[in-house]
Amino acid sequence: MFTRELCLMSRKKITLLYARRYRKARRKKEKSEILNEFVNLTGYNRSYASWLLRHAGKRVYRDTPGGRRMVLVADPRVRIRRKRKKIYDGEVLVVLRRVWEILDYPCSQKLKAMLGEIISVLEYHGEIEVTEEVREKLLRISRSTIDRLLRKEREKSRIKPRSRTKPGSLLKRQIPIRTHRGWNEGEPGFIEVDLISHDGGMAKGEFAYTLVLTDVHTQWTEMVPVRNKAQRWTFEALLKARGNFPFPVKGIDSDNDGAFINYHLLKWTQENGIIFTRSRPYWSNDNCHVEQKNWSVGRRYLGYFRYDTEKALGVLAELSEQLRFYVNFFIPSVKLVKKIRTGSKIKKIYDSPKTPFQRLLEHPGTPEDVKQRLRQLYRSLNPAELHRRIKRLQRMLFSSATQLHGVDYE
Repeated sequence: MFTRELCLMSRKKITLLYARRYRKARRKKEKSEILNEFVNLTGYNRSYASWLLRHAGKRVYRDTPGGRRMVLVADPRVRIRRKRKKIYDGEVLVVLRRVWEILDYPCSQKLKAMLGEIISVLEYHGEIEVTEEVREKLLRISRSTIDRLLRKEREKSRIKPRSRTKPGSLLKRQIPIRTHRGWNEGEPGFIEVDLISHDGGMAKGEFAYTLVLTDVHTQWTEMVPVRNKAQRWTFEALLKARGNFPFPVKGIDSDNDGAFINYHLLKWTQENGIIFTRSRPYWSNDNCHVEQKNWSVGRRYLGYFRYDTEKALGVLAELSEQLRFYVNFFIPSVKLVKKIRTGSKIKKIYDSPKTPFQRLLEHPGTPEDVKQRLRQLYRSLNPAELHRRIKRLQRMLFSSATQLHGVDYE
């Protein structure tokens, strides 16, 4: 029952009055009756009214140099922070930051998937020392906590490169088109290929390229630098990369670049029983697997500078050799499993983050001798040492880049 005096009171005083009654109430039914009365009197939204009654005039104990003192918070807009013991302290952050740096700054989903294994590998090579307490915390840390701890460390930069693809000859009619839905083989050996140009923004003259090859099923990626886009160098790089894959190549898919659409490559694939297909012109999503690696591996580590000297070509080759071990054995990736359409929205479902090495071991068709050879190679690799070599070679590569228009690349 509302009294005349109650109606004349300000909302702030009414809130404090009801808040004291609300917090003293023990039973849920009694709290609900007080809340209903407060909503009817003030016209507040029920959720907001409940929040007001829980916080208005609340007593908070704070530590001061003179000891603990009580503070009466009459303003509900003042945020009351609860003092909780910090779980993920500085020791956890040091190890987490170190692992994140060695894996070249992956997202929290991929980092969490690799934490348990990569910590053991780094301990085996003597790169880090982790106590049992820190190890337990890192094994149960969530993705959101990783994002929160590493928020200040993240830096984002995106640069969109120019396309240097030129259309092939009339041979395109003899090479069937494959779209991004064209290959559904659940086995390794079907490869997408593409070229990355290292022109530094000026396509004049001769400059180096990098041939990128990505297996659709395992995401295993190989990179081989080429002197230029001549069919001879591209074909030689393709043969070299084929020998580096730990499984036989069964199919090759390229764009419509003249470096791939030629009689020589077509004849070679036919003689070796390799399926040769091409994407639709101007549909980059048909080669989505290798296009993604062009950025996440190619551009991220090789940069956008101009490499047109023998020195730069040699450093490119050495850097690509280190990257094949680093990316295929230690950098996880996710694969799209299915899409669910709900009205106008599409929800994408991905699998768990795994490295190409892990996907290859899990495939039942991989021979046991190949698995054993890969495991031996994996045990001999130190991801921290690989990361240091890659950074050193990157500095050498960028310093060997040709200077254009007075731009300093170092």
